[in-house]
Amino acid sequence: MKLPSCAAALIAAVLLASLAGASRTSAAQAADVRALPSVNMEATVKAAQIDPRRPDDTLTPGAKASVLLVERALRDRRLLDAKWVDGYFGTTTVAAYAKYQKSLGLTGLDANGLPGKTSLTRLGADRFKVTNIIDPGTRVSTGGFVINTRTRSMLAEAQRLLGRDLELDQGSYNPGGDPTSAGTHDGGGVVDISVTGMNSATRTAVVRALRRAGFAAWVRSPRQGDWPWHIHAAAISDTSLSSQAQHQIGDYYLGLNGLTGRGPDDGPKVTIRTWEEYQRR
Repeated sequence: MKLPSCAAALIAAVLLASLAGASRTSAAQAADVRALPSVNMEATVKAAQIDPRRPDDTLTPGAKASVLLVERALRDRRLLDAKWVDGYFGTTTVAAYAKYQKSLGLTGLDANGLPGKTSLTRLGADRFKVTNIIDPGTRVSTGGFVINTRTRSMLAEAQRLLGRDLELDQGSYNPGGDPTSAGTHDGGGVVDISVTGMNSATRTAVVRALRRAGFAAWVRSPRQGDWPWHIHAAAISDTSLSSQAQHQIGDYYLGLNGLTGRGPDDGPKVTIRTWEEYQRR
């Protein structure tokens, strides 16, 4: 049946108004998202590694604004007392964030107190948007050891810088695999590299390349512990790090050697960068 011209015009007008209203709603929603403050995930994760290891309450440069937004969200969920909302991602904030992760049903490495992509995005719903996202990627096998794709990319770049291949002695996600590792390999981002056939200069060159690509790395000798010569490397800001590896990286930023005695760093000096910062250099 053909509609009268006036009825057809009325229906068309209603449809146009509906479409315009939907467009205005979408635009308003987009504007709301743009208006939200930003949490820089890279800066926040960096602070969560360094601040718990500091001897004082110095703030991690560039992280305060983002950390404050995270701490306020934790406070409003009654996971963090107001007195700890200070821009300092210390042990209390790490513990509060781990509780929040567990409240989401996350377990294990996903509840390690380091802000991950999923938990940070959910914490920020209607409060803040997350920028500079870090993603460790999926687990993969290389040389018979399990690592994640972010670590694999970092190792590949270190090898390119060196002009030689590296052989792993131990990979990541290896809880209890080597008791002398003190839990550092329980999570992601951590590898041990064989130094077979390397002289002192070559070992140092390997550590320098690993550091340039975003690892906290050191040559380990039998004098330091119950282990053979090897190179230990932990990927800075890998959000699946074990708590022990988090502490090593915080110590690396503070000029220490990553061992329990917290001695001075004995490796080559390079500008400390994460993998993400290295790629933007």
